[in-house]
Amino acid sequence: MNARFLHTNFTVLNLEKSLDFYSRALGLKEVSRKNASDGSFIIVFLGDGQTDYNLELTWYRDRREPYNLGDNEIHLAVRVPDKKASYALHQEMGCICYENHDMDLYFIADPDGYWIEILD
Repeated sequence: MNARFLHTNFTVLNLEKSLDFYSRALGLKEVSRKNASDGSFIIVFLGDGQTDYNLELTWYRDRREPYNLGDNEIHLAVRVPDKKASYALHQEMGCICYENHDMDLYFIADPDGYWIEILD
């Protein structure tokens, strides 16, 4: 068997806020959307325009409280073409949540607290 990665899902509290964040912070664009016929959920797939891998954002209409992310040891990692420019943007956005200068990397947090590792 040769499994192939397709997507990762993050369940979000405010879909529009999350879409804005991922567009602005990482340049991800919506590639497809699925709306439940009864309006109970919306699933949006975001892509980077370079790979087939997607980030799936799922929003549930009836969810009111933030999701419990536990110790938040799970994260995505992305490679950016200009880490200095990305860092400046993320600093301006106020979303940098952790820096490791020894390893030359940093993390940003999305509106729901999911961490994304930024590498060059």
